[in-house]
Amino acid sequence: MTDTIELETRPSPQFSVIWLHGLGADAHDFEPIVPELVRPDWPALRFVFPNAPVRPITVNGGMRMRGWYDIAGADIAARQDEVGVRQSIGIVNALIAREGERGIAPSKIFLAGFSQGGAIALACGLRQRTPLRGIIALSTYLPLHHLHEQEAAPESYAVPIFMGHGRFDPVVPEALGLMSRDWIAAKGNGMTWKSYPMPHSVCGDEVRDLTTWMDALL
Repeated sequence: MTDTIELETRPSPQFSVIWLHGLGADAHDFEPIVPELVRPDWPALRFVFPNAPVRPITVNGGMRMRGWYDIAGADIAARQDEVGVRQSIGIVNALIAREGERGIAPSKIFLAGFSQGGAIALACGLRQRTPLRGIIALSTYLPLHHLHEQEAAPESYAVPIFMGHGRFDPVVPEALGLMSRDWIAAKGNGMTWKSYPMPHSVCGDEVRDLTTWMDALL
C-alpha cells in the first residue's frame, strides 16, 4: 500500500478526503490547508495524503522526483503518459477501497488534488462506478481525455466537482483547465468553476470558496 500521512479532525471520522500533491512535492504539501479549510461544526474528517511514486520526469531532464506520471515536455497535454496515469488511478482506487474497509463508503469520500494530483483526481473520480461525495481539482486538467468517452462511468457524471485555476498559471494554462471543464460539463456535470488572479498556486480566496462548497456537501 502507498505510504500516506493522515490527519483526523476528530475521532471516529465520518468522511474522508484523499488529497494528492503535485509534481515534485510530497504528502506533507497540503497538510497546512486542513486548519484553514475545516469548519468547527463539520463532522469528523480523515484527511489522507499519499506520496506519489518516485520516477524520472522527462521534462525535468530525467530527474527523479515524486510524480503521479511522467511529463514529456512543456505542452503537458501532448504525448501523455498513459501507463503512469493508469498506475496512479490504481493507487487511488486502492486508497478508496481501504477507506471502505475502515467504514467510509465512497459516497462519503472526497477525492482532491493539485496540478498532477488534480489530474489524477479527475481521471480516477470520473471512472468510479460507485460515485464519490465530490471531486476537488485545483490548477489542473483532465488527462487522457481522448479515452474518457469510453472509460468514464456514467454513474459519476453527476458527482459534485470543484475546479479552481489561476488566470496567470504558466505551468497548467487556464485554457487547458477550461477545456477540461467544458468537456466534463458537456456530460451534464454542473460543476463549480472558480478563477483567481494567481499563478500556479493556491490562494486564500480559493480555500474559502472550497470551504463553502464542501460545507454544502457535509
